[in-house]
Amino acid sequence: MLSSTTRFLRRALAALVLLAATPAAAEPALWAIKDADSTIYIFGTVHALKPDVAWRSEKVTKALAESKELVIEVVGADDPAVMQPLIVKYGLDPSAPLSRKISAQDKARLTKALAEMGAPPEAVEPMRPWLAAITVALQPILKAGYDPTKGAEAILTAEAKAAGKVVGSLETPEQQLRFFADLPTTVEVALLKSTLDDVDEGPALLDQMVASWTAGDQKGLEEAFVGDMRREYPELYAALIAGRNAVWARQLKQKLAGSGVSFVAVGAGHLVGPESVQAELAKLGVKAERR
Repeated sequence: MLSSTTRFLRRALAALVLLAATPAAAEPALWAIKDADSTIYIFGTVHALKPDVAWRSEKVTKALAESKELVIEVVGADDPAVMQPLIVKYGLDPSAPLSRKISAQDKARLTKALAEMGAPPEAVEPMRPWLAAITVALQPILKAGYDPTKGAEAILTAEAKAAGKVVGSLETPEQQLRFFADLPTTVEVALLKSTLDDVDEGPALLDQMVASWTAGDQKGLEEAFVGDMRREYPELYAALIAGRNAVWARQLKQKLAGSGVSFVAVGAGHLVGPESVQAELAKLGVKAERR
């Protein structure tokens, strides 16, 4: 099944991702790359959290304070004026209704899931499978109390802006949506099927992820975020994780050639596994050290 894909999506798209029980001393992983006149901190985040999650550490607070800028995955994902036209362009396909792309069994499961969310099946008919998957995955998470406005990026961005820091991004909103929109239809449908398989377990799975994240448990995060996806769906893993990590590593190496201190915050799933951002940096001759 594509369970890890669903977990990644719940974590990554405005969607998506993360307790009820946090460790006594939260210490999410923080990394740094350096040269003679530059330091770039690299922090793994969760995009949606419950308001009472304690995740800040002294190391993170100090690193952000030292930095002249904050760089996140994308700027503008929370702006309807930016996102709505892109969703229409890349997420809707009214000429080919969703029900024609999925089996009768999955259509019945989708109708049931939507009914439990208080939505009619017609609501997703114009959607492409990837957008329907995100829509179905997100609702139980929001209902369970996970809030994108309480996610790590949202908090860090607000603090950076209040301090007058520059806030930049590694990708544009259009680029992010195209990672999903450019998937083959068969992969999109598999993503929706997996979402329907796991939709009831979503909040519990995210609780487990957040527990690993706040503890700085990289092995636990690797299995939760990318383990099954890398093994069972390499095409999807390459598009959503490995390919982006390689591009980001090149961007960070270029930034390191400048000067000053920067704080880069990306989804924690990008900082684990054999194709993590740190591993890609190492291929470029840049060593990332855990703080």
